[in-house]
Amino acid sequence: METIDRLLPFLDAGPSPYHAVAAAAALLDGAGFTRLEEAAAWNLVAGKEYYVTRNQSSLIAFRLPSGPLAGWRMAAAHSDAPTFAVKGEAPSGAGPYVRLSAEGYGGMNCASWLDRPLTVAGRAAVRTDAGLELRLVYVDRDLLTIPSLAIHQQRDVNRGHDYNAQRDMQPLWGLAGGQRLADVVAGTLDVAPESILAWDLVLCPRQKAVRLGPEGALFQSPRIDDLACAYATLEGFLAAPGSDCLGQIWCLFDNEEVGSGTRQGALSTFLPDVLARAGEALGLSADDRRRVLASSLLLSADNGHAVHPNFPDKADPAHRVYPNGGVVVKYAASQKYTTGGLTAGLFLALCREAGVPTQVFANRADEPGGATLGNLLARQVSIPMVDVGMAQLAMHAAVETAGSADPGYLARAAAAFFAFRAMPAADGVYRW
Repeated sequence: METIDRLLPFLDAGPSPYHAVAAAAALLDGAGFTRLEEAAAWNLVAGKEYYVTRNQSSLIAFRLPSGPLAGWRMAAAHSDAPTFAVKGEAPSGAGPYVRLSAEGYGGMNCASWLDRPLTVAGRAAVRTDAGLELRLVYVDRDLLTIPSLAIHQQRDVNRGHDYNAQRDMQPLWGLAGGQRLADVVAGTLDVAPESILAWDLVLCPRQKAVRLGPEGALFQSPRIDDLACAYATLEGFLAAPGSDCLGQIWCLFDNEEVGSGTRQGALSTFLPDVLARAGEALGLSADDRRRVLASSLLLSADNGHAVHPNFPDKADPAHRVYPNGGVVVKYAASQKYTTGGLTAGLFLALCREAGVPTQVFANRADEPGGATLGNLLARQVSIPMVDVGMAQLAMHAAVETAGSADPGYLARAAAAFFAFRAMPAADGVYRW
């Protein structure tokens, strides 16, 4: 099987960040990693493999070296995607219709969410005899839709529409007299409705991940940004051999689409906390930990915009990237991408040695892109980083498209990166 064949079921398994973390945890369990709990003591052993979750929506896995730690090799992706957070049921004010009350999460292409089957996914807080449990929720039914207004009633819609989240984007649940959302969630979990105390639910498209084209050269799915990078870097992490001197860390952070400023986001203490506890277990002094960080490298893995076949003018004329063209290395003068000459040079060198094709992305000078994980994570862990990803179309749409070969390229690059023994001999000088 190719990486793309393993990626598609992972995409289907991640309708919410909680599900994406559970899917990643299952792969780590299968690979023999030991699960840790933040609230418990950690008894770490050199050469062993571990992972820990926070809020059920972020995860950090790490492999300790068998000998003295010289540096970390880290990769980070994010578990969330633009969607609509479900607040509850709401009267429509328009006869017997029942709607859900929803609020936008992240910056999405609203039109792509209209007139398609949707459902809800996330988690629910369930009161049990022993206390409280957070349980995953996915209602495996075509449950909702956000109906568009007929063109007869908005003749100019094809000339552009300014979507109002409160008026245009509220999902239709059904007609009065049927089951409530709480009833459906309770039935899915096989609990009484009154035992559900709260929930974190989002809307998700029902479309499955599929390959497209006569040869399957493309694939299409919800949440390619960023679960495709998450899976590919995880596959590379699992494939990389252990090391006598390198610690290896794979991170999956929540809330990137809303700025990462949460307890489980890239701006949180999650990664610094794990690094500190691992350093203590390895007997590192404060000076040792600073030295190790100075010898570390990180891949910030999030996708870039492929040249659009209908809008090629939207791409920078000198930095055009395409599906199946190889791993994208992302630059921004604004430093919203962390790539610089040093980190790009190191990454391009290891890709060349691994036989992995690469391509360079930069936004048009008059259309700057958004920030991603790296430049935010650097505020917490100040180490050299490079922003990479895959070329994709329709970013932040309900369903996105990318190249079927690129997940394999990124997985191979990640595997080589986790084993890359480049070390600084001086500021700006690396040897391996």
